[in-house]
Amino acid sequence: MKINYYNSRNSIPRVQQQDHHLKIDNRKNLELTGVKEVDSFDNEEFLLETVMGYLIVRGQNLQLKNLDVSEGLVTIKGRIYELSYVDEHHQEKAKGFFSKLFR
Repeated sequence: MKINYYNSRNSIPRVQQQDHHLKIDNRKNLELTGVKEVDSFDNEEFLLETVMGYLIVRGQNLQLKNLDVSEGLVTIKGRIYELSYVDEHHQEKAKGFFSKLFR
């Protein structure tokens, strides 16, 4: 039995880790890649699940301007005050905190 090397290579699906990048323009426009999900948001806080963990974005007059879940792209407009990552030990606390806010 002969196996075609090229066909067998192409038939194996490859899982590619998506990169995570942040770009802030003048604290008014935030572009993110590697976003898995937007868990919750309002005009002062966003909770985003990224490939690098949960990210909390805080600011004033925040608006979701672009969301492309298939590509993991998110654009947030407004006055950016703070970006903070939540480590693995505090992820459930962050999710619980935001779920209480939006009940």
